[in-house]
Amino acid sequence: MLLEALPGVREFMADKHVVRFEPVGIEIEVGEDQNILRAAAEQGIMLMHGCKEGQCSACKSFVLDGEDIELDKYSTFALPDYEKEEGFTLLCRAHPYENLTIELLNYDEDMIRSGLPIREAVAEVVSNDAVTHDMRHLVLKLVEPTEINFFPGQYVDIIVPGTEKSRSISMANTSSPESGQLEFVIKVYPDGLFSHFLDAEVSVGDKLDLTGPFGVFTLREGQEADLIFVGGGAGMAPILSLLRSMSERGLQRKATFYYGARRPKDLCFEKELRSLEESLPGFSYVPALSEPTDDDDWDGEVGMITDVVKRHEANLKGVNAYVCGPPPMVEAAMPLLAELGVLEKHIYYDKFTTTGDPDE
Repeated sequence: MLLEALPGVREFMADKHVVRFEPVGIEIEVGEDQNILRAAAEQGIMLMHGCKEGQCSACKSFVLDGEDIELDKYSTFALPDYEKEEGFTLLCRAHPYENLTIELLNYDEDMIRSGLPIREAVAEVVSNDAVTHDMRHLVLKLVEPTEINFFPGQYVDIIVPGTEKSRSISMANTSSPESGQLEFVIKVYPDGLFSHFLDAEVSVGDKLDLTGPFGVFTLREGQEADLIFVGGGAGMAPILSLLRSMSERGLQRKATFYYGARRPKDLCFEKELRSLEESLPGFSYVPALSEPTDDDDWDGEVGMITDVVKRHEANLKGVNAYVCGPPPMVEAAMPLLAELGVLEKHIYYDKFTTTGDPDE
């Protein structure tokens, strides 16, 4: 169910207001035409978030002081009416009309101050190759500016040409100023707006507008904890970015990547991942198929990826876990990881959501 702020109640003005975040003691200015999350990102403050569309509740916070807030359209699953009445809000939907004090419920104090201001850019399509029957490897070369700094695991918003709509897509590469390129692994949906463009209309040399970076699905610096990655579908992209970064930096942390697919035809980047097992000490790649057939000649792991994790891992106390993929997989993996001993604050996730519009 979707709720929407009443149209015509108030026109956006140019006024700005101070929003203070507790318990971290950070203050920013937010214009009435901005939501709080976007304003923070523009000022290099990395607040926890997920979909940026009012659906996932990752940015849910509590209003300690101030009442004059308007919310853009959001899901009542992310913010039920009773929570809104109690003072909770979604930072990705909230426009302030007075000074506010916000209590952050989900934050990483080391990460929050290490953000990179978001930038608008134009990029040119270098290649658009199929890596499975329904996923594409899209490579863009930045034109203006010629480089964007980002943390491995982050994403950008790409505008679908001819529309005002955008798609949030995670980078698969690392931030490399020398190449000036961005790589993506994108799932193609039959009726998807961006998918149709990617499948039928995009050509090498086309220009695309994008904005970023966004996201907090990044390795926490200064930690030596073992790592568990759980992925499925296009969730390959940000995890591959993290693994490539670990290899480039020579990190020695023990890591295991559990990746779930239906059939062998749904697997990709197999050669590179096996190569990373050689170059990264302590790294293991464990693919699993949920629907193999006799014709597949598969001798690897079989079953839902969460079941495979449970079979392999008995005690994950002290581990940092990263989960990325379709919502059902993420929703199944998070309680399992907690059950196996991962602290909730050390479970980092990207859950792919839809906008609620079938053609998007």
